[in-house]
Amino acid sequence: MPSRLDALNRWVDDVARLTRPAAIHWCDGSDAEHAALIARMEADGTLVRLNQATHPGSWLHRSHPDDVARVEHLTFVCTTEREDAGPNNHWMAPAEAHAKMDALFDGCMQGRTMYVIPYCMGPIDSPLSRCGVEITDSPYVVVNMRIMTRMGAPALARIEREDRFVKGLHSTGELDPARRFIMHFPEELTIKSYGSGYGGNALLGKKCHALRIASWQARQEGWLAEHMLIVGIQTPQGKTHYIAAAFPSACGKTNLAMLIPPEGYRRAGWKVWTVGDDICWMRPGADGRLYAINPEAGFFGVAPGTSAKSNPNALATVQANTIFTNVGVTADNQPWWEGLDNGLTPALDWRGEPFDPATRPAAHPNARFTVSARQCPSYSPMAEDPQGVPISAIVFGGRRASLVPLVFQARDWTHGVLVGAAMGSETTAAAAGAVGVLRRDPMAMKPFSGYHFGDYFAHWLAFDRAGAQLPAIFHVNWFRKGEDGKFLWPGFGENLRVLEWMIGRVEGLVGAVETPIGLLPRPQDLDLAGLDLTDAARAALFGFDRDGWRAEFDALAADLATYAPRVPEALLQEHARVRQALG
Repeated sequence: MPSRLDALNRWVDDVARLTRPAAIHWCDGSDAEHAALIARMEADGTLVRLNQATHPGSWLHRSHPDDVARVEHLTFVCTTEREDAGPNNHWMAPAEAHAKMDALFDGCMQGRTMYVIPYCMGPIDSPLSRCGVEITDSPYVVVNMRIMTRMGAPALARIEREDRFVKGLHSTGELDPARRFIMHFPEELTIKSYGSGYGGNALLGKKCHALRIASWQARQEGWLAEHMLIVGIQTPQGKTHYIAAAFPSACGKTNLAMLIPPEGYRRAGWKVWTVGDDICWMRPGADGRLYAINPEAGFFGVAPGTSAKSNPNALATVQANTIFTNVGVTADNQPWWEGLDNGLTPALDWRGEPFDPATRPAAHPNARFTVSARQCPSYSPMAEDPQGVPISAIVFGGRRASLVPLVFQARDWTHGVLVGAAMGSETTAAAAGAVGVLRRDPMAMKPFSGYHFGDYFAHWLAFDRAGAQLPAIFHVNWFRKGEDGKFLWPGFGENLRVLEWMIGRVEGLVGAVETPIGLLPRPQDLDLAGLDLTDAARAALFGFDRDGWRAEFDALAADLATYAPRVPEALLQEHARVRQALG
């Protein structure tokens, strides 16, 4: 009787004939396998052993200086019809893309081991989870995928049961930027990535599968694959509300996912539970609510700026069993990055050269840590729940120095989709290119949606149907600045004050004032006790600038027009309604 793994075995054989590896290793995810890979990489310099007294089980990886971030201009969505990929994606015809990639893969693994990595995105027994297999020639990818996914024998068993999986083929190639591409074939559930060892380009379970391919699957199957954290907020009454929040990279997702309540809130009994810090898969449950899982098992977080002040939970999480990428090291081989503020100083920078602040920072601005989510002090016991957690609120946010208030609530689901579509943020080091430029990034998904944004907006709108018990939708801006260029809101743990207002709105317990852009809290609606906010700061954080919002909505109209003619009419009508209300 034929095995249900025949398709997988045939694919592995085909890849081996193309890439011609010296050996093939099927990954089982075991401790012994992991130890052998670590030892091999330490021997060849791929990993550097860190101070085992201060950071047991932890390692440093230094990537090629030209391979330190996602490369959106070299990332393609390859659909049969160009329009299906949309103007939000670079497109290449599938036949052309396969030919280009297969020419690069031809013989690329000679002298190398080809690793076959079966993995599951999401709890291994969850009906919401989806499986994949990544073939790679990078042992660094294997050890990272072991942290970031449920990898190995249990995943292979599920693949055999289900007889379906996402195919991902990766090679570091020559790490030549001119020979670097990441191709997605959503109609084939296939990914091909060549020429990069950076996590966002090489860990194919992450952005490639869990967002670009999964968003395509989600649209077909009636769920959502989103670039969102999932956090549980437990009130003093013992009720936990789960919130999904979308922010562009390096705009505070991990900080919010691991938020520690201010002292007064802790004394009152507030608790925060971390379910996920980056990706959220949601689908309607039998009761009409949206239920979410974190498809990842680990954190691939930005190290610079992580400190005992900004994110003590993240700092505690990475004290052991962590792979650091492109950070500096101290004289006694402890990891170090800008913002760490631990009283130590770096001896070597991220390139392994003596640290000279006049030459480059100690850590690359996009330096990373890979670590199991289970090590987080605020790790939620619900994170592995096969049914997922019910979502009470969805939050959109970005880095805006002006105009956008601290928080406002969407009027209804359709208005909320427009709020998400209007998101804008200043670019960060997580994407190659200029930093600090305002870029419209709907739902923080512009780099990650596997299909046309007009269809994506329509898919979101389709969830508003009879029997649905949809989450409330909010927008936040922690990054509003005053005329002196300083942030007006303290942020970090104090953001719980804003989340408390959201929960109060969900439970119908607190007020708001209606404006054309949505429902804003009055300063008295938030607990601001102990915060030193000037009158000018309050006016900016809780105010509404009608003239500024007119200009914003005019700019948004131009942005939505780029997705014509597929922008849903309901979204255009909602835009027109708000614009008319603005006068």
